[in-house]
Amino acid sequence: MYLSTFTFNPQRRGAQRLLGSPHALHAAVLAGFPDPSPTATGRVLWRLDKDAHTPKLVVVSPTAPDLTHLAEQAGWPTLEDSWRVKPYQPLLDRIENGHRYAFRLTANPTHAVRDGGTGRGKPRGHLTVAQQEKWLLDRQERAGFRINDRSDEDDRIHHDLVVRDRKLLAFRRRETEVILRVVTYEGTIAITDRDAFVHTLCHGIGRAKGYGCGLLTIAPA
Repeated sequence: MYLSTFTFNPQRRGAQRLLGSPHALHAAVLAGFPDPSPTATGRVLWRLDKDAHTPKLVVVSPTAPDLTHLAEQAGWPTLEDSWRVKPYQPLLDRIENGHRYAFRLTANPTHAVRDGGTGRGKPRGHLTVAQQEKWLLDRQERAGFRINDRSDEDDRIHHDLVVRDRKLLAFRRRETEVILRVVTYEGTIAITDRDAFVHTLCHGIGRAKGYGCGLLTIAPA
């Protein structure tokens, strides 16, 4: 597995086009791989971060990408560090049960709604912060981690979890209009099932993985 980062030049027209369309950015990310198909090891996952107003693309993938086309269209093609690729396996190998990390996850928290018939129902985005928090809390055990607790000024215990950048994405995919409710989660976690957690890092969590959702990344807590 590999972890790649790419910095956009938001003044370029190509960057503005990609940043404004998850569908176009999805196609641009996959164009960096000769074969972007999922493997037993993992799949191509990506997320758009906007730290300090600088848009950055984060990609996790089974093989190393070539992002030259992105640099030429939407970055700084003459700068050597406009995009970086490094092996992800050393980090994965260090993960053990009980380890604590800060995390970030952009996801599409949904639930199934039945329209009066039988079957699994159609996915609908959760609307409230409480619903969106519960969506992740309901998946933490299966994903191999536990969200830590913290106390506030009044010594009340809360989950160390923040839901931010709540937004509605609307774009066209061919002749179909796609609408996604997307949020970013941040907080701290403890690893409870090392193998399940590594699988989560490499395969993602939730729906809409092709549109910048599902990639969970970690950093020292």
